[in-house]
Amino acid sequence: MTSVAPTRPELLAALASAVQAGLPSALAELGALVRIPSVSWGAFDPQRVQDSADAVKNLVEGLGVFESVQISRATQGDSDALGQPAVLANRAARGGAPTILLYAHHDVQPPGDDADWDSPPFEPTVRGDRLYGRGSADDKAGVMAHIASIRALVETVGPDFNLGLALFIEGEEEFGSRSFKNFLSQHQAELSADVIVVADSDNWDIDTPALTVGLRGNVTFRLTVSTLAHASHSGMFGGAVPDAMMATVLLLASLYNDDGSVAVAGLTGRDTDTPDYDEAKLRHETGLLDGVSPIGSGAILDRIWSKPAITITGIDAPTVDNASNTLSPSTSVRISVRIAPGQPAAEAYAAIDAHLRAHAPFGAHVEITDVDAGNPFLVDTGGWAVAEAKQSMADAWGVAPVETGVGGSIPFISDLVDVFPDAQILVTGVEDPGTKAHSPNESLHLGVFHRAVLTEAVLLARLDERGKKNG
Repeated sequence: MTSVAPTRPELLAALASAVQAGLPSALAELGALVRIPSVSWGAFDPQRVQDSADAVKNLVEGLGVFESVQISRATQGDSDALGQPAVLANRAARGGAPTILLYAHHDVQPPGDDADWDSPPFEPTVRGDRLYGRGSADDKAGVMAHIASIRALVETVGPDFNLGLALFIEGEEEFGSRSFKNFLSQHQAELSADVIVVADSDNWDIDTPALTVGLRGNVTFRLTVSTLAHASHSGMFGGAVPDAMMATVLLLASLYNDDGSVAVAGLTGRDTDTPDYDEAKLRHETGLLDGVSPIGSGAILDRIWSKPAITITGIDAPTVDNASNTLSPSTSVRISVRIAPGQPAAEAYAAIDAHLRAHAPFGAHVEITDVDAGNPFLVDTGGWAVAEAKQSMADAWGVAPVETGVGGSIPFISDLVDVFPDAQILVTGVEDPGTKAHSPNESLHLGVFHRAVLTEAVLLARLDERGKKNG
């Protein structure tokens, strides 16, 4: 891998001072963003996503360094429907300096049941060294890391730096980024960059930074299993005809081996060298109950980073309170398949589609709809931008970063690779194992946020100086 020198001590000290001074404002602005319930899912009020985009646009304009700042939408796929609003800002590079594109998203997951939260999900609340609230980490903290790091750069080197900047704050990442590729096409010139930073991942722990170098892909879809034309009395006909719930349970069970690993032929995985991570750490970070065993085989991090996984994330069925003595004619479930790096999403989808149709019990009718797919991603760790990012992390955190994989998916990264094949992509983040992104009591560790802002400020300053050396 390309090696680089540590950041000049006087520059690092100046950046650290600027980040420290700006931290209270950044956290106050983050709190204001968390108060906006910008859930991008179709069942929620789209005006709140617009409100969030407006708030982000105001913050970006307040930086005073961009030549243009706009809110834009693109169509979703081949339809005429518009996606959620995104904020786009640009500043041209000068004197041969590189251009860096900073990405984050301002939309959030639904909060779920408020009763599961220790404080209201959209009321930012500090307890100990963590800020709680939906979006406090994923990914409004990513938005504010970009804002705060640019402020620190301006405070340190002045507003006339040479580094080119593009800022892309998306509004529908939590709803599948359905207009993402069209947005890239629509704004390709404004988004073109030498380096792309995707601030939507996590760190090894609260004291150790991580650069994400591998991401699983995903295929999600709705599976509907039907066995009857209408509901029938379970006492009169039970035992003679299959109800849809039974057929669904049997079909879903066929997806797994006895150890819980995936049993779908054609879904691939691999074994890799991973950092030490034992079962005790897994139990602590996941809340695995006493007596419940982990699933799968091989190194734990391989299971999470480099092998496929299938999760049933939702089910449409009669509720227990509303259950009647009938045979269900049809049952629908939502399935999320995580794909190991190295396997195209289309190939994985074909494998699971074939499995479901081949294993449908009793000739049950199977329908698969609402399919979303995203390819996995592997970073080329030999590029100069990776070296710059890792040095920036080491300078800001005081310890060397860990290269990690992530079991989750950021499907749009494959779109970035397609549209900008020459750009070096860095996946960073402000989360840690205690963040509980997407879950009740999502939170941001304040120390991690501080160090993440300083990391990005150092990276921006280093790239600006890189341009001066090349100029």
